[in-house]
Amino acid sequence: MTAVPTVVVTDYEFPDLELERTLVEDAGLRFVAARTRTPDEIVAACAGADGIINQYAQLTADVIARLPRTRVISRYGIGLNTIDVDAATQAGILVTNVPDGSLDDVSDHAAAMILGLARGLGRQDRSMRAGGWDYAASGPLYRLRDRVLGLVGFGRIPQRLAVKMQAFGMRVLATDPHADASAAAAAGVELVEPGELYRRADVVSVHAPLTPETSGMVDAAAFAAMKPTTYLVNTARGPVVDEAALVEALRTGRIAGAGLDVFESEPLAADHPLRGLDSVLLSPHCAWYSVDSEAEIRTKTTQNVIDVLTGRPPAYPVNRPETPRAATAGG
Repeated sequence: MTAVPTVVVTDYEFPDLELERTLVEDAGLRFVAARTRTPDEIVAACAGADGIINQYAQLTADVIARLPRTRVISRYGIGLNTIDVDAATQAGILVTNVPDGSLDDVSDHAAAMILGLARGLGRQDRSMRAGGWDYAASGPLYRLRDRVLGLVGFGRIPQRLAVKMQAFGMRVLATDPHADASAAAAAGVELVEPGELYRRADVVSVHAPLTPETSGMVDAAAFAAMKPTTYLVNTARGPVVDEAALVEALRTGRIAGAGLDVFESEPLAADHPLRGLDSVLLSPHCAWYSVDSEAEIRTKTTQNVIDVLTGRPPAYPVNRPETPRAATAGG
């Protein structure tokens, strides 16, 4: 008798996993929820997993090598920095994600941070709560119309952000070695080299994925090239920005401020210097979140696994193993 394929969730931050459990069990599969942190915990929880749903647990090459049954790993959301995709591919494991679950949510969040910084809302709010009533409490403000938004990365999220900020009269630049020039031109976006973008932009918004090539790419040299009135916004991945260089640029007034949803180490330490800088807007890696996006991401992440384990191609494959791993005998 053939065993029922098993789906294991390595870790999660949602209040419960009833949505995932219902989808998996309705498809005739077995569901297991875990909360793993260490490699040994991941391996122990996933030893019998035919499919894995992953959030933050690190599925390294060593961990993947110790998962002999796994046929598919599905990542909540877009980022793949928790999974060694090359190791999975070599092992014949299909990797999937959800690249379109929060496009509007993240681009809305970036736009909100740009508007909040440009209008001094963080400082004004703090001033009012302290009993103040001073239009100049935010420091000098400059209107956004005719100013320049520089997009570091030009995937689907920054493309949506470009449209939203063009409605406020901003001109848009982008830097991305993989950008489609015709798509940029059609969107009224000028493609430039990174150095030119940093020199010209009044707002730099980071949207690059985290890879070995992008790690620390917005560095001290980038901040040195920016205007002292420039704002930095990051809703992508924290390590794309050199955080120490950013703190120094903010402390010295090299740039005017920053809106940050992501950080080099998360959660952000209680004594981190960014928490004490008045020129910074902070949010806890929540740009992706709305009730709508959470349901969409969780549903699509789970469906990717169900599709593979029931013999259908997933909607969002990331890799293409030359020899996909077959179902293990007895499971």
